Amino acid sequence: MRWLFSFTAAFVWSVVVQAKSFTGNRLLVVLEDQAEREKYSVFLEDLTSRGFTTTVESPKSDKLSLLKHGERAYDHVVLLPGKSKGLGPALTANNFLEFMKKDGNILLALSSEQATPTAVQSLLLEVDISIPADKGALVVDHFNYDSSSAAEKHDVLLLPFPAALKSDVKNFFAGEGYVAVPRAVGQALGNESPLISPILRAPSTAYSYNPKDEAEGVEDPFAVGGQLNLVSALQANNAARLTVVGSAEMLQNKWFAEKVQLDGKAITTANRDFAHKLSAWTFKETGVLKVGKVLHYQDEGASKKLNTSVAIPENNPTIYRIKSDVHFQVEISEYTNDHLAPFVPSPNDNIQLEFSMLSPFHRLNLSPIGKTANATIFGVAFKTPDQHGIFNFRVNYRRPFLTNIDEKRQVTVRHFAHDEWPRSWQISGAWVWIGGVWVTVLGWLAFVAVWLYSAPSERSVKKTQ
Repeated sequence: MRWLFSFTAAFVWSVVVQAKSFTGNRLLVVLEDQAEREKYSVFLEDLTSRGFTTTVESPKSDKLSLLKHGERAYDHVVLLPGKSKGLGPALTANNFLEFMKKDGNILLALSSEQATPTAVQSLLLEVDISIPADKGALVVDHFNYDSSSAAEKHDVLLLPFPAALKSDVKNFFAGEGYVAVPRAVGQALGNESPLISPILRAPSTAYSYNPKDEAEGVEDPFAVGGQLNLVSALQANNAARLTVVGSAEMLQNKWFAEKVQLDGKAITTANRDFAHKLSAWTFKETGVLKVGKVLHYQDEGASKKLNTSVAIPENNPTIYRIKSDVHFQVEISEYTNDHLAPFVPSPNDNIQLEFSMLSPFHRLNLSPIGKTANATIFGVAFKTPDQHGIFNFRVNYRRPFLTNIDEKRQVTVRHFAHDEWPRSWQISGAWVWIGGVWVTVLGWLAFVAVWLYSAPSERSVKKTQ
């Protein structure tokens, strides 16, 4: 009976404790020095309590492999800094990129006190994120710092929770309080890639500085002010996510509820809440969009008015006629923690439908027209253009911190059939020509009638003797 009880308990635990991630619960934590595991124990316990199956491995372990038989061996990776400059053959830049191509997610933490591995530098260069080349370079700020632990060096920054970048971008990292960022490695994002976004920017008074430099002033800093990012994110086209944390210390236990001072005021750091929101987004517990039913159909009322004899399918026909009234609907859900909920865009954001051939003929905003238990129904009505050919219904929705939506449905648009053209008497502009025809006909009939029924006049005969 004991084995039966153990099996039942394991089954119940597997049902109750499930990962909140949309993609899986297998989490790999790469930590070189196992003695430092205790420093991140609260962060790792929080991940375990959310249903992740955590595996801690050394970067040079023989068992370590991100991919197995062409598929990912783990769903998510947390890469913590170590003393070695190399990560071993299993953790190369190409392996990280292949892992992301298989929809794997990576949380990468840097440290200014330890050298950044070559594989990590190559990976960041591939995604257009730059970090200082010198070991020991960190971000300092003489105005927003912890006066109790960094009274002289000013290298422990105190920043409020990040706000949304724009009014049309959803903010998954909002919170209350201040985040302590000790001895962070600054990052500069490239301007050409739309896939990377800043999460936590440095203040305008911050700059990157290497304490080993003997010069009193910094003549050529790596980056300053808003150019510096302390936490950055990349979301690939396949929705794989990479988060770069400039300070691994901010994930340690000592900063999760530390007493700090800012401008003489005592503050308790909110790093634990920030780490929770950051890891939840990275591991796809939030910000995941899912498309449900896609429906398009022709307005039957308009077709009946034309007395068409062509049968029109009710839902999702493959062929339409030019100048037809068409309705389009799509269901969109947002995955939040452990369930799907109706998706609500930001107030100034719009989901658009493109009806396009080589280029869009229509680009229309989709409006919410209804809701189901776990999805919002967006729809719009429009008239097909006066152009025949192969067209696409396309919803291409790409926003920072939200997974991409790119849905296509191909249809054919044809000309009017011979019995679908409007009759001549239905065209007001043709009444003049119709009237002219009938006037001509009636005039001819009147002429014939007069000619036929008119007797010829008698000629007078002149009598001669």
